Amino acid sequence: MSLRLSQSKSYLKILSIPYFIKDTNLFISSDIVKSAIKSNYIFNDIVLALHPHIIKASPKSNMVVIWIDI
Repeated sequence: MSLRLSQSKSYLKILSIPYFIKDTNLFISSDIVKSAIKSNYIFNDIVLALHPHIIKASPKSNMVVIWIDI
């Protein structure tokens, strides 16, 4: 029996997040998402595998979907 890395992959999908930060003209970035995750105790034991992917729901929408590989 040989040892190897796990082939499974887990991710977290966050829906309906506003594209612009409230009361500002700044859009949400992966750095903002990472700092929000690190500051929440629910995610204490979770390690991010990659940068969060922020995708607009549609070109005319002001909502995004965030994919986080953990």
